[in-house]
Amino acid sequence: MQVILQVDFPYQGPWGDEMASAMEELAGSINQEPGFIWKIWTENPSTQKAGGIYLFASPQQAQAYLEKHSARLKSFGVPEVRGEIFAVNNALSQLNQAQFINK
Repeated sequence: MQVILQVDFPYQGPWGDEMASAMEELAGSINQEPGFIWKIWTENPSTQKAGGIYLFASPQQAQAYLEKHSARLKSFGVPEVRGEIFAVNNALSQLNQAQFINK
């Protein structure tokens, strides 16, 4: 069962293209995570938060990634990482153009 992992945390920047350049290596490594399907990167300079919306193949793989990513962010000095895993309602999501990949 595919699940969504929603993560956000305090972040001071960089933003936009500078963030993309700074995080390119990290983005590539995320592609290798077990069960990873896709990620949408999120950023909000006005609230000083960043994060992402991920699609994973299973709740267990999403939870394992959340634990790994939280530890990594905390090692960088991020004080709080919020993460939550949600089931996906495929039928309704597809009515609103959601794209799923069977992995």
